Amino acid sequence: MKLVEIFRSIQGESSYAGLPCGFVRLAECNLRCSYCDTTYAYQARFELPVSDVVGRVKELACPLVLITGGEPLLQDEVYPLMEELFGAGHKVLLETNGSLSLARVDPRVVKIVDVKCPGSGEADKNRWENLSFLTSQDEVKFVFCDQQDYKWACTKVREHSLDSRFSVLFSPAFGQLDARMLAQWIVSDGLGVRLQLQLHKLIWGLDAQGV
Repeated sequence: MKLVEIFRSIQGESSYAGLPCGFVRLAECNLRCSYCDTTYAYQARFELPVSDVVGRVKELACPLVLITGGEPLLQDEVYPLMEELFGAGHKVLLETNGSLSLARVDPRVVKIVDVKCPGSGEADKNRWENLSFLTSQDEVKFVFCDQQDYKWACTKVREHSLDSRFSVLFSPAFGQLDARMLAQWIVSDGLGVRLQLQLHKLIWGLDAQGV
């Protein structure tokens, strides 16, 4: 597998934010979002077979594991990786950009799926059919650059009844949209969504890696 880093830290996003978590960051991404904060994941730093990745995760001694990227579904080895992590007793989260099919993802995996807003520059890559592969344990995430993105997302939430089907996360692009403003919009509109801030950036700063 092509990897960037394997480490233990505090989960910074999703409804699992704040929990100790093992992270497996896979390399390469098929999108180039305008606000991307993990451009360092475009290139692999090292390679390991699936069994060695599982071994490294076991050494972290953390029941919760997040597979992220880059875009993890670009690598076929991610599927046996998820299976082996389950076999080792882990709870597995998968963070994906929503542009690739979720059809092969084990239903036991908690899927955290981005829906790309216009401000990302990649909104045409959303695969809406992926919603059919999600269950009530899964989460849908929107990142906003501005109020136009927010209004677009509200339309999509209502159109697909997302807030009655899944946990829906609304997040400001770090440094581009004031979180207080987003909070006011959410309260005003009364959507059943969760305001999400990137906890890891608040703790360790914008450019920290592997923490």
